[in-house]
Amino acid sequence: MRYPPRLAHLATRAVVVAKLLPTYASAHSIDDEEARTRLDAALSGSLLEELLASTWVALQGGTRRLTDDGLLEKVAKSLQDRPLRPGRTVEPTPGWSAFLVLADLSAGTASESARRLMESDAGQVRARAGLAEVGAFLARELTR
Repeated sequence: MRYPPRLAHLATRAVVVAKLLPTYASAHSIDDEEARTRLDAALSGSLLEELLASTWVALQGGTRRLTDDGLLEKVAKSLQDRPLRPGRTVEPTPGWSAFLVLADLSAGTASESARRLMESDAGQVRARAGLAEVGAFLARELTR
């Protein structure tokens, strides 16, 4: 596992969906319930694991003063009162857009041409960049 098991216990699928929901709904011009349904489906597979791994890398890079246990305590304290508080809405960048396409592919709502694009070498590079960018966003949201 590329991140501590406790991170998955703190940043559950429901928590991650809540943090990504505003941006996903805004980018797709859909209501929150539809966005929640799609994100929940998208994050039921390996995409959540990849996103949590990227989030852990961002958490570790964000502060050198805290140990791994200290980082996890900071996340736990942040999520203690309102774990399902929606995340901030961000303007989609190329990295965010790549992540949104990955989410659509995982949810089964993307086109075949999007799938072929993301399977190309350039698509894979964008996907990694998108996961890193959204992981950094999620790290900020989990510690605010």
